[in-house]
Amino acid sequence: MLIYGTEISSRLLLGTAQYPSPKVLKDAISASHCDIITVSLRRESSAGSGAGFWDRLRDLNVQILPNTAGCHTAGEAITTAHMAREIFGTTWIKLEVIGHSDTLQPDVFGLVEAAQELTREGFQVFPYTTDDLVVGEKLIAAGCEVLMPWGAPIGSGQGLRNPDALRSMRAHFPELPLIVDAGIGRPSDAARAMELGCDAVLLNTAVAKAGDPAVMAQAMAQAVEAGRRGYLADPMPKRDMAVPSTPVFGIAELA
Repeated sequence: MLIYGTEISSRLLLGTAQYPSPKVLKDAISASHCDIITVSLRRESSAGSGAGFWDRLRDLNVQILPNTAGCHTAGEAITTAHMAREIFGTTWIKLEVIGHSDTLQPDVFGLVEAAQELTREGFQVFPYTTDDLVVGEKLIAAGCEVLMPWGAPIGSGQGLRNPDALRSMRAHFPELPLIVDAGIGRPSDAARAMELGCDAVLLNTAVAKAGDPAVMAQAMAQAVEAGRRGYLADPMPKRDMAVPSTPVFGIAELA
């Protein structure tokens, strides 16, 4: 998978919030074999862990994708992206502009506005968006080379609430990397997203809040790989009636 000119081997991306300890986080990342992890500057700064937490992330030898979680305006998101560039020395930014406090649904108007400004400044933007085709087109016009449609509200574990919309996005943007972001609760959800033709899955809570995060991280990685292989294998279509696997012709008739 190629994103902004960078080859990514793993199609599973992990968040770093809500883990019970740094060791559990490290074990989960190791078990997942992921290449990219996300981190929220606003969340970690407010928690007081700050530079110590970020230094531990750097030691994990994975690509860090800072995000603007907790931002509710384009201005907040742009300022946070500037901070991320200074701290991590990267132009990658997962762009979140939240429009609804309960559902954490993106404010697509603020999202497009922020994406336009950040790409103009040289950032490589990973926008957390809805599964709307028109919004997707506007983000691409703003300079985004990847889309991150939600599967369900962040942290809900509801899986894919609108698989038809994701299928439509795949058909409408056949060459663009699509990363399902948010809502994945179980390995079967991750596999389903990949079977629809999405290129990767980003999740956090499903692993961080599992009874055994490392085991769940491994399960998610295996599900993503299985789903991808299933998609590439071109699955058989669903049928309205049963079709016998053994031919009926040539069967002996016993009197």
